Amino acid sequence: MRTARVLLRHELRLLADLVLWLTRRTHGTQGKQAFGYARGRRLTMFGFAFVCVVETLTMSVLLRDYPTAHRIVLVLDVYTVLLVLGLHAASVVRPHVLGPDTLRIRRGVHVDLRVPLHHITTVRRELRITQDGDRPDGELDLPVGSQTTVTLELAEPVSHFSFLGRRRDVRLIRFHADDLDALVHTLAPAITQARTALSPLPGQPV
Repeated sequence: MRTARVLLRHELRLLADLVLWLTRRTHGTQGKQAFGYARGRRLTMFGFAFVCVVETLTMSVLLRDYPTAHRIVLVLDVYTVLLVLGLHAASVVRPHVLGPDTLRIRRGVHVDLRVPLHHITTVRRELRITQDGDRPDGELDLPVGSQTTVTLELAEPVSHFSFLGRRRDVRLIRFHADDLDALVHTLAPAITQARTALSPLPGQPV
């Protein structure tokens, strides 16, 4: 039952993000700096959607003499195309977001990880070819197009929750950004400012 609720919520979010994409709006970026990551997978997702459309047309021809089956398969195929477009839309309308004290690392509707800036000790450009899957304890890879381009090291762990709610505490995060230079150049001084704000002033007790 819980898994069914998670899947239903996931699909509703994809459809909502499709609406945001069609209306050229974004999610959770108001007054903050956004950094996209969907550029590298755009052609792949549109190619997948095209294949689904071709399959829909093919099944319509094959089932033209079976109206009931044709209607059922048509509804399922159209819904599949919408979900595929929703996956791309979610990646576009849910970019990484840099706020005054938090970096929000996202990947569609599947990942939404909030990292306090004062927890970050190191941010660097690092191109790595990787795949989704279990990593050593304390590490999290969020590749797009099988690659990550930014690596964060943390002084304190943050909690990451998987799609089905499994918790992992991570201290090293690798993710992808389309414009990694802009992200790193913006993030580095923001980290310094956040850590400085937590440091006691000279002459004050710690």
